[in-house]
Amino acid sequence: MSRTTKSYEERLMEMEKREQESLEKAKRYAAQKRELQKRQKAEESKKRTHRLCVIGGAVESVLGCPIEEEDIPKLISFLKKQEANGKYFSKAMQEE
Repeated sequence: MSRTTKSYEERLMEMEKREQESLEKAKRYAAQKRELQKRQKAEESKKRTHRLCVIGGAVESVLGCPIEEEDIPKLISFLKKQEANGKYFSKAMQEE
């Protein structure tokens, strides 16, 4: 049996082909990774939006009226004063 050996040029061409395939595969993996990160960020954003809506709804239900945009600074100020005066809100959140 005779064994055929490939020339250096043929071997180099094969190596370049494998290198190109590896680069293309790496690009595909990078694109898949970006897509997963994008999906994760979108999911986290949806969860945050839902949480904020629930909190806003709870505040409105306690107040018995809708919160208007001009009321938000007053609400923030009130909560900050409560925290400064004795962390009433934080303490209430930690109690069960």
